Amino acid sequence: MGARLTDSELYAHLWGTPELREVFEERARLGSWIEILATLAEVQAGMGIVPAQAAAAIRERASVDRLDLERVAEETRRTGHSTLGLIHGLREILPPEAAEWIYYGITVQDLTDTWTALAVRRTGEVVWRDLFAVEGSLLDLAERTRDVPMAGRTHGQAGAPITLGFKVAGWADEVRRALDRLREGAPRWLVGQLGGAVGTQGFFGEAGPELRRRFCERLGLGDPGISWTSARDRIAEVGTTMASSAGTLARIGNEVYQLQRSEIAELREPSGEATVGSITMPHKRNPEASEHLVTLSRLVRHGAAVLLEGQVQEHERDGRGWKAEWVALPEVCLLTGTAAALARDMVERLEVDEETMARNLGPFASSEVVLAALAPRVGKHRAQELLQEALARGAGAAGLEEALRGHPELAEQIDDEVLAALRGPATGSAGAQVDEVLVRIRRAREGDRWP
Repeated sequence: MGARLTDSELYAHLWGTPELREVFEERARLGSWIEILATLAEVQAGMGIVPAQAAAAIRERASVDRLDLERVAEETRRTGHSTLGLIHGLREILPPEAAEWIYYGITVQDLTDTWTALAVRRTGEVVWRDLFAVEGSLLDLAERTRDVPMAGRTHGQAGAPITLGFKVAGWADEVRRALDRLREGAPRWLVGQLGGAVGTQGFFGEAGPELRRRFCERLGLGDPGISWTSARDRIAEVGTTMASSAGTLARIGNEVYQLQRSEIAELREPSGEATVGSITMPHKRNPEASEHLVTLSRLVRHGAAVLLEGQVQEHERDGRGWKAEWVALPEVCLLTGTAAALARDMVERLEVDEETMARNLGPFASSEVVLAALAPRVGKHRAQELLQEALARGAGAAGLEEALRGHPELAEQIDDEVLAALRGPATGSAGAQVDEVLVRIRRAREGDRWP
Protein backbone atom coordinates (compact mmCIF):
# COMPACT_ATOMS: atom_id res chain seq x y z
CA MET A 1 0.00 0.00 0.00
CA GLY A 2 2.09 2.92 1.23
CA ALA A 3 4.87 4.03 3.53
CA ARG A 4 2.45 5.82 5.85
CA LEU A 5 0.73 3.93 8.64
CA THR A 6 -2.55 5.50 7.53
CA ASP A 7 -2.23 3.63 4.22
CA SER A 8 -1.10 0.38 5.80
CA GLU A 9 -2.76 -2.86 4.76
CA LEU A 10 -3.12 -3.63 8.46
CA TYR A 11 -4.24 -0.27 9.84
CA ALA A 12 -5.83 1.73 7.03
CA HIS A 13 -9.32 0.95 8.39
CA LEU A 14 -8.55 3.16 11.38
CA TRP A 15 -7.94 6.26 9.28
CA GLY A 16 -10.44 6.08 6.44
CA THR A 17 -13.56 4.32 5.18
CA PRO A 18 -13.75 2.35 1.92
CA GLU A 19 -16.30 4.70 0.35
CA LEU A 20 -14.23 7.81 1.06
CA ARG A 21 -11.00 6.15 0.02
CA GLU A 22 -12.71 5.64 -3.32
CA VAL A 23 -12.95 9.42 -3.59
CA PHE A 24 -9.36 10.25 -2.64
CA GLU A 25 -7.44 7.20 -3.91
CA GLU A 26 -5.18 8.16 -6.83
CA ARG A 27 -6.90 6.28 -9.64
CA ALA A 28 -10.30 7.54 -8.49
CA ARG A 29 -8.98 11.11 -8.28
CA LEU A 30 -7.44 10.89 -11.77
CA GLY A 31 -10.69 9.41 -13.07
CA SER A 32 -12.60 12.35 -11.62
CA TRP A 33 -10.10 14.80 -13.12
CA ILE A 34 -10.59 13.21 -16.55
CA GLU A 35 -14.37 13.38 -16.13
CA ILE A 36 -14.04 17.11 -15.38
CA LEU A 37 -11.87 17.61 -18.49
CA ALA A 38 -14.30 15.68 -20.70
CA THR A 39 -17.23 17.68 -19.34
CA LEU A 40 -15.34 20.93 -19.94
CA ALA A 41 -14.61 19.92 -23.55
CA GLU A 42 -18.30 19.14 -24.15
CA VAL A 43 -19.39 22.48 -22.68
CA GLN A 44 -16.74 24.25 -24.75
CA ALA A 45 -17.98 22.42 -27.85
CA GLY A 46 -21.50 23.57 -27.13
CA MET A 47 -20.25 27.17 -27.21
CA GLY A 48 -18.17 26.70 -30.37
CA ILE A 49 -14.85 26.95 -28.52
CA VAL A 50 -13.78 23.35 -29.16
CA PRO A 51 -14.71 21.21 -32.20
CA ALA A 52 -17.57 18.87 -31.41
CA GLN A 53 -15.65 15.95 -32.90
CA ALA A 54 -12.73 16.61 -30.53
CA ALA A 55 -15.01 16.78 -27.49
CA ALA A 56 -16.68 13.50 -28.51
CA ALA A 57 -13.28 11.81 -28.88
CA ILE A 58 -12.13 13.08 -25.50
CA ARG A 59 -15.27 11.68 -23.90
CA GLU A 60 -14.84 8.33 -25.63
CA ARG A 61 -11.08 7.81 -25.38
CA ALA A 62 -9.87 9.58 -22.22
CA SER A 63 -9.82 7.22 -19.25
CA VAL A 64 -7.56 6.14 -16.42
CA ASP A 65 -7.48 2.57 -17.72
CA ARG A 66 -5.86 3.70 -20.99
CA LEU A 67 -3.25 5.87 -19.30
CA ASP A 68 0.30 4.67 -18.73
CA LEU A 69 0.45 5.86 -15.12
CA GLU A 70 4.15 5.08 -14.76
CA ARG A 71 4.90 7.32 -17.72
CA VAL A 72 2.55 10.01 -16.38
CA ALA A 73 4.41 9.91 -13.05
CA GLU A 74 7.80 10.04 -14.80
CA GLU A 75 6.73 13.04 -16.89
CA THR A 76 5.38 14.79 -13.80
CA ARG A 77 8.75 14.43 -12.11
CA ARG A 78 10.69 15.36 -15.25
CA THR A 79 8.73 18.53 -16.02
CA GLY A 80 8.25 19.63 -12.42
CA HIS A 81 4.67 20.58 -13.31
CA SER A 82 1.69 19.27 -11.40
CA THR A 83 -0.40 18.09 -14.37
CA LEU A 84 1.83 18.27 -17.44
CA GLY A 85 2.58 14.56 -17.11
CA LEU A 86 -1.18 13.89 -17.17
CA ILE A 87 -1.63 16.14 -20.20
CA HIS A 88 1.14 14.32 -22.07
CA GLY A 89 -0.39 10.98 -21.13
CA LEU A 90 -3.85 12.02 -22.32
CA ARG A 91 -2.53 13.40 -25.59
CA GLU A 92 -0.87 10.06 -26.28
CA ILE A 93 -4.17 8.15 -26.02
CA LEU A 94 -6.28 10.66 -27.93
CA PRO A 95 -6.60 10.83 -31.72
CA PRO A 96 -4.74 13.77 -33.35
CA GLU A 97 -7.96 15.74 -33.93
CA ALA A 98 -8.63 15.73 -30.18
CA ALA A 99 -5.15 15.83 -28.62
CA GLU A 100 -4.76 19.61 -28.97
CA TRP A 101 -8.14 20.32 -27.38
CA ILE A 102 -7.72 18.49 -24.09
CA TYR A 103 -7.21 20.78 -21.07
CA TYR A 104 -8.00 23.71 -23.34
CA GLY A 105 -7.42 27.17 -21.83
CA ILE A 106 -7.41 26.14 -18.16
CA THR A 107 -4.86 25.82 -15.36
CA VAL A 108 -4.00 23.24 -12.74
CA GLN A 109 -6.04 25.07 -10.15
CA ASP A 110 -9.16 25.12 -12.31
CA LEU A 111 -8.98 21.34 -12.42
CA THR A 112 -7.99 20.65 -8.84
CA ASP A 113 -10.28 23.20 -7.19
CA THR A 114 -13.25 21.91 -9.17
CA TRP A 115 -12.35 18.37 -8.16
CA THR A 116 -12.01 19.51 -4.55
CA ALA A 117 -15.59 20.81 -4.62
CA LEU A 118 -16.78 17.44 -5.96
CA ALA A 119 -14.77 15.57 -3.31
CA VAL A 120 -16.17 17.80 -0.56
CA ARG A 121 -19.67 17.18 -1.88
CA ARG A 122 -19.20 13.43 -1.59
CA THR A 123 -17.52 13.72 1.82
CA GLY A 124 -20.31 15.96 3.08
CA GLU A 125 -22.88 13.45 1.87
CA VAL A 126 -21.20 10.60 3.75
CA VAL A 127 -20.53 12.56 6.96
CA TRP A 128 -24.05 14.03 6.88
CA ARG A 129 -25.62 10.58 6.49
CA ASP A 130 -23.72 9.10 9.43
CA LEU A 131 -24.20 12.14 11.68
CA PHE A 132 -27.91 12.04 10.87
CA ALA A 133 -27.96 8.38 11.95
CA VAL A 134 -26.00 9.23 15.13
CA GLU A 135 -28.55 11.93 15.92
CA GLY A 136 -31.45 9.52 15.41
CA SER A 137 -29.93 6.91 17.71
CA LEU A 138 -29.23 9.53 20.37
CA LEU A 139 -32.81 10.78 20.23
CA ASP A 140 -34.14 7.26 20.71
CA LEU A 141 -31.75 6.65 23.61
CA ALA A 142 -32.65 9.99 25.21
CA GLU A 143 -36.33 9.10 25.05
CA ARG A 144 -35.77 5.65 26.57
CA THR A 145 -33.63 7.01 29.40
CA ARG A 146 -35.51 10.28 29.98
CA ASP A 147 -36.02 9.50 33.66
CA VAL A 148 -33.05 7.22 34.38
CA PRO A 149 -31.11 9.01 37.17
CA MET A 150 -27.36 9.26 37.19
CA ALA A 151 -24.75 11.48 38.77
CA GLY A 152 -24.16 14.79 37.11
CA ARG A 153 -20.44 15.52 37.23
CA THR A 154 -18.57 18.79 37.43
CA HIS A 155 -14.78 19.14 37.62
CA GLY A 156 -14.61 15.34 37.40
CA GLN A 157 -16.57 14.86 40.62
CA ALA A 158 -20.08 13.53 41.17
CA GLY A 159 -22.51 16.38 41.83
CA ALA A 160 -26.29 16.71 41.68
CA PRO A 161 -28.39 14.11 39.87
CA ILE A 162 -29.26 14.37 36.21
CA THR A 163 -30.80 11.75 33.97
CA LEU A 164 -29.03 9.81 31.27
CA GLY A 165 -31.68 11.09 28.88
CA PHE A 166 -30.68 14.65 29.74
CA LYS A 167 -27.01 13.94 28.98
CA VAL A 168 -27.80 12.15 25.72
CA ALA A 169 -30.25 14.86 24.61
CA GLY A 170 -27.40 17.35 25.04
CA TRP A 171 -25.26 15.21 22.75
CA ALA A 172 -28.05 15.08 20.18
CA ASP A 173 -28.51 18.84 20.36
CA GLU A 174 -24.83 19.34 19.54
CA VAL A 175 -24.97 16.87 16.65
CA ARG A 176 -27.93 18.83 15.28
CA ARG A 177 -25.76 21.96 15.20
CA ALA A 178 -23.06 20.00 13.36
CA LEU A 179 -25.63 18.98 10.75
CA ASP A 180 -26.82 22.58 10.48
CA ARG A 181 -23.27 23.80 9.86
CA LEU A 182 -22.72 21.23 7.12
CA ARG A 183 -25.97 22.13 5.38
CA GLU A 184 -25.46 25.87 5.70
CA GLY A 185 -21.87 25.70 4.44
CA ALA A 186 -22.56 23.57 1.39
CA PRO A 187 -23.71 26.39 -0.95
CA ARG A 188 -20.49 28.27 -0.19
CA TRP A 189 -18.21 25.27 -0.67
CA LEU A 190 -19.72 23.44 -3.63
CA VAL A 191 -18.66 25.79 -6.41
CA GLY A 192 -16.45 25.21 -9.44
CA GLN A 193 -13.33 27.02 -10.56
CA LEU A 194 -12.55 28.27 -14.09
CA GLY A 195 -10.35 31.32 -13.82
CA GLY A 196 -7.39 30.64 -16.07
CA ALA A 197 -3.97 32.14 -15.51
CA VAL A 198 -4.80 34.98 -13.09
CA GLY A 199 -8.54 34.50 -12.65
CA THR A 200 -9.66 36.84 -15.45
CA GLN A 201 -10.51 34.02 -17.90
CA GLY A 202 -8.34 35.84 -20.43
CA PHE A 203 -8.09 32.80 -22.67
CA PHE A 204 -11.85 32.85 -23.26
CA GLY A 205 -12.49 36.60 -23.22
CA GLU A 206 -16.09 37.65 -22.85
CA ALA A 207 -17.28 34.05 -23.18
CA GLY A 208 -15.58 33.16 -19.89
CA PRO A 209 -18.39 33.81 -17.41
CA GLU A 210 -20.96 31.91 -19.48
CA LEU A 211 -18.54 29.03 -20.00
CA ARG A 212 -17.95 28.81 -16.26
CA ARG A 213 -21.67 28.94 -15.52
CA ARG A 214 -22.44 26.09 -17.96
CA PHE A 215 -19.42 24.08 -16.80
CA CYS A 216 -20.44 24.31 -13.14
CA GLU A 217 -24.06 23.51 -13.96
CA ARG A 218 -23.07 20.35 -15.83
CA LEU A 219 -21.09 19.16 -12.81
CA GLY A 220 -23.87 19.98 -10.37
CA LEU A 221 -21.83 22.74 -8.74
CA GLY A 222 -22.60 26.37 -8.08
CA ASP A 223 -21.13 29.21 -10.13
CA PRO A 224 -18.85 31.24 -7.82
CA GLY A 225 -19.44 34.45 -9.78
CA ILE A 226 -15.75 35.36 -9.58
CA SER A 227 -12.56 33.34 -9.61
CA TRP A 228 -11.36 32.30 -6.15
CA THR A 229 -7.85 31.03 -6.86
CA SER A 230 -6.33 32.90 -3.90
CA ALA A 231 -9.46 33.17 -1.73
CA ARG A 232 -9.18 29.98 0.32
CA ASP A 233 -11.78 30.77 2.97
CA ARG A 234 -14.07 28.11 1.48
CA ILE A 235 -11.51 25.38 2.05
CA ALA A 236 -10.66 26.74 5.49
CA GLU A 237 -14.35 26.64 6.41
CA VAL A 238 -14.64 23.06 5.23
CA GLY A 239 -11.73 22.21 7.52
CA THR A 240 -13.09 24.00 10.57
CA THR A 241 -16.59 22.58 10.05
CA MET A 242 -15.22 19.05 9.78
CA ALA A 243 -13.03 19.66 12.83
CA SER A 244 -16.03 20.92 14.79
CA SER A 245 -18.05 17.84 13.77
CA ALA A 246 -15.21 15.53 14.77
CA GLY A 247 -14.90 17.47 18.03
CA THR A 248 -18.57 16.90 18.80
CA LEU A 249 -18.12 13.16 18.25
CA ALA A 250 -14.96 13.22 20.37
CA ARG A 251 -16.84 14.86 23.25
CA ILE A 252 -19.41 12.07 23.12
CA GLY A 253 -16.65 9.49 22.79
CA ASN A 254 -14.71 10.96 25.70
CA GLU A 255 -17.74 10.82 27.99
CA VAL A 256 -18.43 7.22 27.00
CA TYR A 257 -14.73 6.50 27.60
CA GLN A 258 -14.93 8.02 31.08
CA LEU A 259 -18.26 6.45 32.04
CA GLN A 260 -17.07 2.94 31.19
CA ARG A 261 -14.04 3.17 33.45
CA SER A 262 -13.98 0.19 35.82
CA GLU A 263 -14.71 2.30 38.90
CA ILE A 264 -17.70 4.02 37.21
CA ALA A 265 -19.02 1.35 34.80
CA GLU A 266 -22.26 3.13 33.86
CA LEU A 267 -21.94 2.85 30.08
CA ARG A 268 -20.19 0.39 27.84
CA GLU A 269 -19.46 0.62 24.15
CA PRO A 270 -20.29 -2.39 21.94
CA SER A 271 -17.65 -5.05 21.49
CA GLY A 272 -17.49 -7.95 19.06
CA GLU A 273 -16.92 -11.53 20.14
CA ALA A 274 -13.48 -11.54 18.54
CA THR A 275 -12.39 -8.26 20.13
CA VAL A 276 -9.37 -8.63 22.41
CA GLY A 277 -9.04 -5.98 25.11
CA SER A 278 -5.54 -6.88 26.26
CA ILE A 279 -3.11 -9.65 25.34
CA THR A 280 -1.70 -9.64 28.89
CA MET A 281 -4.83 -8.91 30.98
CA PRO A 282 -7.64 -11.12 29.67
CA HIS A 283 -10.28 -9.58 31.94
CA LYS A 284 -10.02 -6.16 30.25
CA ARG A 285 -12.46 -4.72 27.76
CA ASN A 286 -10.77 -1.64 26.35
CA PRO A 287 -12.73 1.39 25.06
CA GLU A 288 -11.49 1.10 21.47
CA ALA A 289 -14.18 3.13 19.68
CA SER A 290 -14.61 5.96 22.16
CA GLU A 291 -10.86 6.29 22.57
CA HIS A 292 -10.30 6.44 18.82
CA LEU A 293 -12.89 9.18 18.37
CA VAL A 294 -10.67 11.44 20.48
CA THR A 295 -7.57 10.47 18.47
CA LEU A 296 -9.31 11.18 15.17
CA SER A 297 -10.52 14.56 16.40
CA ARG A 298 -6.99 15.61 17.33
CA LEU A 299 -5.77 14.79 13.82
CA VAL A 300 -8.68 16.56 12.14
CA ARG A 301 -8.03 19.71 14.17
CA HIS A 302 -4.39 19.58 13.12
CA GLY A 303 -5.37 19.32 9.45
CA ALA A 304 -7.90 22.12 9.80
CA ALA A 305 -5.14 24.35 11.19
CA VAL A 306 -3.13 23.79 8.00
CA LEU A 307 -6.17 24.76 5.91
CA LEU A 308 -6.64 27.91 7.98
CA GLU A 309 -3.01 28.81 7.36
CA GLY A 310 -3.74 28.55 3.64
CA GLN A 311 -6.08 31.54 3.78
CA VAL A 312 -3.09 33.88 3.79
CA GLN A 313 -2.17 33.93 0.08
CA GLU A 314 -0.37 36.33 -2.19
CA HIS A 315 -1.93 38.07 -5.17
CA GLU A 316 -3.84 35.99 -7.75
CA ARG A 317 -2.28 32.58 -7.15
CA ASP A 318 0.05 31.19 -4.48
CA GLY A 319 1.04 27.56 -4.52
CA ARG A 320 2.36 27.45 -0.97
CA GLY A 321 -0.96 27.35 0.87
CA TRP A 322 -2.93 25.87 -2.01
CA LYS A 323 -0.69 22.82 -2.40
CA ALA A 324 -0.70 22.21 1.35
CA GLU A 325 -4.43 21.62 0.90
CA TRP A 326 -3.62 18.63 -1.30
CA VAL A 327 -2.28 16.85 1.79
CA ALA A 328 -4.43 18.32 4.55
CA LEU A 329 -7.91 18.33 3.01
CA PRO A 330 -8.09 14.62 2.07
CA GLU A 331 -6.86 13.74 5.56
CA VAL A 332 -9.48 15.96 7.18
CA CYS A 333 -12.21 14.38 5.06
CA LEU A 334 -11.07 10.79 5.54
CA LEU A 335 -10.62 11.13 9.29
CA THR A 336 -13.94 12.92 9.84
CA GLY A 337 -15.73 10.29 7.78
CA THR A 338 -14.10 7.58 9.88
CA ALA A 339 -15.18 9.31 13.09
CA ALA A 340 -18.78 9.62 11.91
CA ALA A 341 -18.96 5.94 10.91
CA LEU A 342 -17.35 4.84 14.19
CA ALA A 343 -19.67 7.00 16.30
CA ARG A 344 -22.69 5.72 14.40
CA ASP A 345 -21.93 2.14 15.37
CA MET A 346 -21.01 3.04 18.93
CA VAL A 347 -24.17 4.93 19.83
CA GLU A 348 -26.48 2.48 18.03
CA ARG A 349 -25.30 -0.32 20.33
CA LEU A 350 -24.33 1.54 23.49
CA GLU A 351 -24.90 -0.49 26.66
CA VAL A 352 -26.43 1.17 29.74
CA ASP A 353 -26.15 -0.08 33.33
CA GLU A 354 -29.00 1.64 35.20
CA GLU A 355 -28.31 -0.13 38.51
CA THR A 356 -24.74 1.10 38.62
CA MET A 357 -25.90 4.61 37.73
CA ALA A 358 -28.29 4.59 40.69
CA ARG A 359 -25.63 3.23 43.02
CA ASN A 360 -23.08 5.84 41.90
CA LEU A 361 -25.40 8.69 42.86
CA GLY A 362 -24.16 8.40 46.44
CA PRO A 363 -26.04 9.20 49.66
CA PHE A 364 -25.89 12.99 49.41
CA ALA A 365 -26.90 13.54 45.77
CA SER A 366 -30.01 15.56 46.67
CA SER A 367 -28.14 18.26 48.58
CA GLU A 368 -28.98 20.90 45.96
CA VAL A 369 -32.75 20.54 46.33
CA VAL A 370 -32.44 20.51 50.13
CA LEU A 371 -30.42 23.72 49.88
CA ALA A 372 -33.22 25.20 47.79
CA ALA A 373 -35.79 24.18 50.44
CA LEU A 374 -33.78 25.68 53.29
CA ALA A 375 -32.65 28.89 51.55
CA PRO A 376 -35.93 30.85 52.07
CA ARG A 377 -35.85 30.02 55.79
CA VAL A 378 -32.29 30.74 56.89
CA GLY A 379 -30.83 32.43 53.80
CA LYS A 380 -29.12 30.75 50.89
CA HIS A 381 -25.54 31.34 52.03
CA ARG A 382 -26.24 30.36 55.64
CA ALA A 383 -28.04 27.23 54.45
CA GLN A 384 -25.02 26.34 52.33
CA GLU A 385 -22.68 26.72 55.33
CA LEU A 386 -24.91 24.59 57.53
CA LEU A 387 -25.23 21.86 54.93
CA GLN A 388 -21.49 21.74 54.41
CA GLU A 389 -21.03 21.35 58.17
CA ALA A 390 -23.68 18.64 58.38
CA LEU A 391 -22.27 16.65 55.48
CA ALA A 392 -18.72 16.92 56.79
CA ARG A 393 -19.83 15.69 60.23
CA GLY A 394 -22.01 12.97 58.75
CA ALA A 395 -19.63 11.73 56.09
CA GLY A 396 -20.37 8.17 57.12
CA ALA A 397 -24.13 8.62 57.23
CA ALA A 398 -26.34 6.28 55.26
CA GLY A 399 -28.15 9.18 53.67
CA LEU A 400 -28.75 12.90 53.57
CA GLU A 401 -31.61 12.75 56.07
CA GLU A 402 -29.45 11.03 58.68
CA ALA A 403 -26.69 13.61 58.18
CA LEU A 404 -29.17 16.48 58.64
CA ARG A 405 -30.66 14.99 61.79
CA GLY A 406 -27.16 14.80 63.22
CA HIS A 407 -26.75 18.57 62.95
CA PRO A 408 -28.47 20.47 65.84
CA GLU A 409 -29.54 23.50 63.85
CA LEU A 410 -30.65 21.62 60.73
CA ALA A 411 -32.49 18.92 62.66
CA GLU A 412 -34.99 21.58 63.70
CA GLN A 413 -35.70 22.39 60.05
CA ILE A 414 -36.75 18.89 59.04
CA ASP A 415 -40.44 18.95 58.19
CA ASP A 416 -42.67 17.65 55.43
CA GLU A 417 -41.29 20.13 52.90
CA VAL A 418 -37.67 19.19 53.55
CA LEU A 419 -38.52 15.50 53.66
CA ALA A 420 -40.21 15.83 50.27
CA ALA A 421 -37.06 17.45 48.91
CA LEU A 422 -34.96 14.67 50.41
CA ARG A 423 -37.04 11.83 49.05
CA GLY A 424 -38.47 13.23 45.83
CA PRO A 425 -36.89 13.39 42.37
CA ALA A 426 -33.89 15.73 42.36
CA THR A 427 -33.33 16.08 38.62
CA GLY A 428 -34.99 19.45 38.20
CA SER A 429 -36.26 20.16 34.69
CA ALA A 430 -34.13 17.43 33.08
CA GLY A 431 -37.15 15.54 31.73
CA ALA A 432 -38.81 18.67 30.35
CA GLN A 433 -35.60 19.69 28.60
CA VAL A 434 -35.30 16.22 27.05
CA ASP A 435 -38.87 16.53 25.77
CA GLU A 436 -38.11 19.92 24.22
CA VAL A 437 -35.07 18.56 22.39
CA LEU A 438 -36.97 15.52 21.14
CA VAL A 439 -39.81 17.60 19.70
CA ARG A 440 -37.59 20.28 18.18
CA ILE A 441 -35.03 18.00 16.55
CA ARG A 442 -37.52 15.43 15.29
CA ARG A 443 -39.42 18.24 13.63
CA ALA A 444 -36.17 19.53 12.09
CA ARG A 445 -35.33 16.04 10.78
CA GLU A 446 -38.47 15.88 8.66
CA GLY A 447 -37.30 16.36 5.07
CA ASP A 448 -33.83 17.36 6.19
CA ARG A 449 -31.04 16.27 3.84
CA TRP A 450 -27.57 17.02 2.56
CA PRO A 451 -27.77 19.50 -0.34
